[in-house]
Amino acid sequence: MVAARLLFSLLSTRRQQSMPGTGGKLAIAFLFWMAAIAPAKAELELRVAIKEGVNQVQVGSSTKAIIRDGVGRPLGEIAGMNSFNASYNGGGVAIDRWRSGAVWIEPTNSGYVWIGDKWYRGRTLVVPTSNGLTAVNYVNLEQYLYSVLGGEVYHSWPAETLKAQAVAARTYALYQRQTRGNTIYDLGNTIAWQVYKGIEDEAPTLYAPVNATAGQVMAHNGRLILAAFHASSGGHTENVENVWSEPRPYLRAVPDFDQGTPNFQWVERFSPQEMGRRITGVGNVVSVLPERISPFGRVLSMKVVGTNGSRVVTGAALRQTLGLKSTWFTIAPEGSTSTPTAFRIDGRGFGHGLGLSQWGAYNMGRSGANYQQILQHYYQGANLAKIKVR
Repeated sequence: MVAARLLFSLLSTRRQQSMPGTGGKLAIAFLFWMAAIAPAKAELELRVAIKEGVNQVQVGSSTKAIIRDGVGRPLGEIAGMNSFNASYNGGGVAIDRWRSGAVWIEPTNSGYVWIGDKWYRGRTLVVPTSNGLTAVNYVNLEQYLYSVLGGEVYHSWPAETLKAQAVAARTYALYQRQTRGNTIYDLGNTIAWQVYKGIEDEAPTLYAPVNATAGQVMAHNGRLILAAFHASSGGHTENVENVWSEPRPYLRAVPDFDQGTPNFQWVERFSPQEMGRRITGVGNVVSVLPERISPFGRVLSMKVVGTNGSRVVTGAALRQTLGLKSTWFTIAPEGSTSTPTAFRIDGRGFGHGLGLSQWGAYNMGRSGANYQQILQHYYQGANLAKIKVR
């Protein structure tokens, strides 16, 4: 077992932004360790679970690949553009004629790996667990971000906006790795982590913003921040304690700049019967009354009154059960207030409203803001920092 040490130091605010600051580099007493089965490299590899708890998974390589066992001993080779089903085999892994406790697929000549139904950079580790096989993509952090950016924003957006998103996504990945990672992988590949679809989401215009900010993260008091981001806030972001339970000093409500963008405002309509089917336990809905609203307009809870009773429902639960874009909404009856024919929902924004607003960052970039200014607007009191792998 080998560990690679990861350190980071603050970047000078004055040097980066020509704004008042301390100047120079300030070392932060912070480190964490990356556990890896394979020997450590000079670069930081993320371990991203692509398939988890499956009976079998298709794996392969675009170039000739070396097949190794779990401790790195060569088992054989596979030709390029070939794929095989890796299957669960008595507590181990079987690929073609090879059997081992775990199997590596390592492409030669910078080839890509095939996992499931997509191509990825890096290499693959297939390991058995109590629930079946898990296929993990070991990928360079910066190359991982080429794909994440393509899944999160448009490649035609302003360069400074793309840089801000690169720093936010890098910080988010490393924070999740530190707080949610386990002995097998650091991150998943779904929206619950960050959407990662391999090379299919890459675009040439995304390489430069990632490379230009390589190793840069956002930090607060010597620690990586939870760099939350969302599509758009609807005009104002939210304080974190109004959405999640734990207060964080850098996720504070700030004015947004997403006016005129998709989903800045939206409308939905539901019949009383449909509302009753979705909000169970009350019958056909007669009225929906606000109980608690945040200072910035987001629903914390509402009282739903129906023909069979009433209940208080959180804004987050209403968003989920009604399929709404955010919790910033109002609900008003249409027709008679005593027997409404429908309920109109007027909403704003798309997402949880915390941290960086992607469409707000888009407009800031179009208006001439640099990526440092964008990040420091949405992550109040946080600073750019630079990671270093040793």
